[in-house]
Amino acid sequence: MQKRVALVIAFTVGLVILTACRGKRESPSAWASCDFGSGKTIKTVYSSPRMKGRKIYGGIVPFGQVWRTGANEATTFVTTSSFIVGGKLIPAGNYTIFTVPTAGTWTLIVNKKTGEWGIPYKYESDELARIDMSTTKLPSPVENFGISYEKSGTGCTMNIDWETTRASVAIAEK
Repeated sequence: MQKRVALVIAFTVGLVILTACRGKRESPSAWASCDFGSGKTIKTVYSSPRMKGRKIYGGIVPFGQVWRTGANEATTFVTTSSFIVGGKLIPAGNYTIFTVPTAGTWTLIVNKKTGEWGIPYKYESDELARIDMSTTKLPSPVENFGISYEKSGTGCTMNIDWETTRASVAIAEK
């Protein structure tokens, strides 16, 4: 009887600790979206790491390697309609996005595989597109990694901001 009680107590304590740990993420969830009207939207869900005084690009995010573009699970990219992203057709659907940062232009990877952890990247065979992104230097450092959309005319621009870098790509309706 005492063994059963001890086992139940140990199980309960373990469950409480696991639940508490899952609720406190160093890189909280965030999302961004762009509404093109008529039910046509793009939504991106990601985890937002913090800079914490670290060197980001060329440091903890190496240049020339596939990066999960955030933290934790792979960043999701959901489109309700077909869009042209950086000149390439992306059909309506659920995707994950990754990037390859460099000191100059970046590459956005739109991948058909969903539900995976962000790294290591081993999904080349599931890639839908690799798209060039432009980069600009931000006027001041950005502590919290972020993805945002700017509406412009009939399209949107997706911006990825962190440290002192902004990587951008134009998105238009098909």
